[in-house]
Amino acid sequence: MKNRSRKFCFPLLALLLTLPHAACRNEADQPAQEDARLMVIITPSHDNPFFKAEAEAADARAQELGYETLVQTHNGDAALQDQLFDTAIARKADAIVLDNAGADASIAAVEKAHAAGVPTFLIDREINANGLAVAQIVSNNYQGAVLGAEEFVRLMGEAGPYVELTGKESDTNAHIRSQGYNDTIGQFPEMELVTRQSANWSQTEAFDKTETIIQAHPDIKGVIAGNDTMALGAAAALKATGMGHVIVVGFDGSPDVLAAIKAGDIAATVLQPAAQLAQMAVDQADAYLQTGTSALPEKQAVDCELVTPENADEFGVFARL
Repeated sequence: MKNRSRKFCFPLLALLLTLPHAACRNEADQPAQEDARLMVIITPSHDNPFFKAEAEAADARAQELGYETLVQTHNGDAALQDQLFDTAIARKADAIVLDNAGADASIAAVEKAHAAGVPTFLIDREINANGLAVAQIVSNNYQGAVLGAEEFVRLMGEAGPYVELTGKESDTNAHIRSQGYNDTIGQFPEMELVTRQSANWSQTEAFDKTETIIQAHPDIKGVIAGNDTMALGAAAALKATGMGHVIVVGFDGSPDVLAAIKAGDIAATVLQPAAQLAQMAVDQADAYLQTGTSALPEKQAVDCELVTPENADEFGVFARL
């Protein structure tokens, strides 16, 4: 009995001894989580198709390059954005691609990432600070605004009362676009600005503001808006009050406005290449992580394109087809 017992135990013992070794080998064969490259992509709410398009483009490009991605939204809330940066830093992100929540309000978050050694690549909107982000890649908002304003003046016949709807006061782009509009339209003395009001990039607010404006100024001939969302709100209000003939020009090149241009509800818009900006940021982040330096200037601007009924079919989701 004794001998048989020994013969049985030896194979069992040998099997048990191999199990821990096998388990360790399997764990070693798996890539360690800390070795995975992580790119964090933070934008405003994806309810806006522009921000959705840039987030999806950045996400797809990063994954194509072999990164794990974490896609999040700050919804325009700088405090939430700050928390998302804390999460990115805690997770040892390799890089952050950001469409920020305010030119001044976002400086602290980008500075925090910079101090932690996490490079930030801004898209669409700049911050009011240099040297903290590796890149600030934006549409050439002034050039685009000039394009839109020139078309607006042409459609207005270089004369008549008009309204300007501007974006958020805290947003650098809102000021740049408004400056481009006014530098251009101001060259035509018969163009009369009856009121300039902020609708905070909001379609609902633009609808309400336009309804109020046309009660005070029923003779307006045109509305030029700082983005497409506000242009849609203005066009809806004008149509609802029987003033669908009023010229409306937007800025962004959103799919909804492309459809409205084809339907004759909006006269023109300026397309900014959201997908291109996002892909550029990811490519530059990848290059920076490989070399440790950036061969490009921090501030970079990409030109916009005018979209009219004549060429609207040539454009897709914030890009030329």
